[in-house]
Amino acid sequence: MGFIAMNRFKITEGREADFETIWKSRESKLKEMQGFREFRLLKGPKGEDHTLYSSHVIWDSREDFEAWTKSQQFRDAHKTAGQNRNESPIMGHPNFEGFETVLHEA
Repeated sequence: MGFIAMNRFKITEGREADFETIWKSRESKLKEMQGFREFRLLKGPKGEDHTLYSSHVIWDSREDFEAWTKSQQFRDAHKTAGQNRNESPIMGHPNFEGFETVLHEA
């Protein structure tokens, strides 16, 4: 029925626009992959020193998602991740969460 892959990011207060620009200007390879359905970048609540964001990707199956993580497209899309950590708007590492769809209503 589908698989949702999400990464949660804590973004340093005042650096939200920088983070959003990174995503808007990236070269996405998702559309090249079998089973890719939809991507969203979600902006969440503010904490004491950060704003919470989540990348939200819908796949046809967990297998399609796993194929993405092992693909050249994945390596190409993430080749600059982690560079310039000291200048990054991201606090720490993103937290991955994966979910199998058990019920869907449209």
